[in-house]
Amino acid sequence: MGRVLLARHGNTFGPGDTPVWVGAKEDLPLVESGEAQARALAEALAATRLTPARLICGPLKRTRRAAEIVAELTGFAGSVEIDPRLTEIDYGSWGGKTNDEIIAEFGPDTLDCWDKRHTRPGGVDWSPSDDTLKANALAAMADAAKTDGLAVVITSNGILRYMHAALDGTDANAKVKTGHVCGAFFDGKTGTRICWNEAPNAAVITRYFS
Repeated sequence: MGRVLLARHGNTFGPGDTPVWVGAKEDLPLVESGEAQARALAEALAATRLTPARLICGPLKRTRRAAEIVAELTGFAGSVEIDPRLTEIDYGSWGGKTNDEIIAEFGPDTLDCWDKRHTRPGGVDWSPSDDTLKANALAAMADAAKTDGLAVVITSNGILRYMHAALDGTDANAKVKTGHVCGAFFDGKTGTRICWNEAPNAAVITRYFS
């Protein structure tokens, strides 16, 4: 077992776009700045001469494209693995709405429950269940950690929050910015957070993954 580099895909909104909630049904591609964020991760890995032994991502366009860029720029020789357990949450009736629209329809505390306290609000029509999301997140990370070498896992905002909840270690804000990275160490089926929401650069990669 070993260390896993977890990454959030890059931006799906460009200048002038109105950000909305993007879940499993909102299959948006990366915009130009999102592709640049994937290149930044790849360049950080290349600068430390770390070529992923495995590249694993969810099935949505934004995670698949980020993985393709990392594969191309790091000299990755394998095939990108698509893991359905890394599919972003289906946010149901929240999908495609702005924060203001969600507050107007569901109230500010409902949004704060997820955005500030990192727990699913009561009564929402999201899927899968909390238990399924946490179990999937833990299993996907544990499987990646069996890799002989560095496994890079690229997923989405909501899934990373469930990964955070499934891991032990010093508490940290569960939010992960677009294009940022986290790290987990697994010993058997137990995982520990080793870093969270770090901008990808050679110093971070060297400190936690070399």
